[in-house]
Amino acid sequence: MKIIEANAFIKNLRLKKPYTIARQQIEDVENVFLEIKLENGITGIGAANPEFEVVGESPADTLINLEKEILPWLTGKDIRSFNTLIDTVDTMLPHKPGTLACTDIALHDAFGKFIDMPVTGFYGKHYSALPTSVTIGILDIQQTLEEAAAFKTLGFRILKLKTGLNPDEDAEKVIKLRETFGDYFIIRVDANTGYTLKQLERFMHLTSSKPVELIEQPLPPGSDEALETLSPSARQMLAADESLKDNTSAFKLCQSGRYGIYNIKLMKCGGIRGAFKIAAVAEPASAELFWGCNDESIVSIAAALHAAFSCKHTRYIDLDGSFDLAEDIVEGGFLVKDGMMSLSGGAGLGIKRIC
Repeated sequence: MKIIEANAFIKNLRLKKPYTIARQQIEDVENVFLEIKLENGITGIGAANPEFEVVGESPADTLINLEKEILPWLTGKDIRSFNTLIDTVDTMLPHKPGTLACTDIALHDAFGKFIDMPVTGFYGKHYSALPTSVTIGILDIQQTLEEAAAFKTLGFRILKLKTGLNPDEDAEKVIKLRETFGDYFIIRVDANTGYTLKQLERFMHLTSSKPVELIEQPLPPGSDEALETLSPSARQMLAADESLKDNTSAFKLCQSGRYGIYNIKLMKCGGIRGAFKIAAVAEPASAELFWGCNDESIVSIAAALHAAFSCKHTRYIDLDGSFDLAEDIVEGGFLVKDGMMSLSGGAGLGIKRIC
């Protein structure tokens, strides 16, 4: 079954409200979309929102790569060879994870629809539902408590606090959340590379009586060798994010033992196939899988959820990246009820174009 048409475009998706992380304030997000059409009329959709600061590729770069290299090359290819096509794109444009992810996701969606099976159907489904965390940006304490209360009314039980500017203030937020909500919430923090080792140790000390579940990437890549001075139990609760881009970096991290948790993002590793390569490295090292995202369309969030449910050593998901979008081009993909995410059913990624 041949691909007869391929189109790519970029769309600026508005957020419902802006939020702040250690590096910047986010108000809207650019997502790149790729549509491929088969000769029987089936359409597969891919999406990408890579962060230039993390992977060296912007959404604008992704669109250029797709238009100049991928679209003309894809036309006429057989969807039944989708795995080979993904490998070829990786060879054609190495170190372009946004481009690869967009193509990978579109091909998975199209192939799944072609064989009338969800992506988890041909990879194997280990989970039917998992609780996701929801994110609170860097706010003052009162605003943080108000956001948490709003999430509680929606049924969410896991909070992820963006931190990394001031360890004392960060710890105070955790303590106030515990005082206000007791043990209702599981609390995770994401320092977004904003700490030094001393600041990390300070934060961990201040929250030792009100522990958090995990801490994402506290130190910048290139300086996280310092984490090896921490105790094994402390390192076990650290999640590699910006330091973990592909299976090569995963292998190096396994050897160092700096992190006990691997945060896999399709936008860093190049899609579902790239994610599985990291997962394969992590499993024998007993590293737990934590599936994260950027601010992304339902398209790529659904793809990440299919990948997460297909890995038996998945332990955490943080796939709230489409919750804050005021608009999208698709619907479906997954369901969210009381903080639990499950697949909505349907072939491929279970998504449908609406605009």
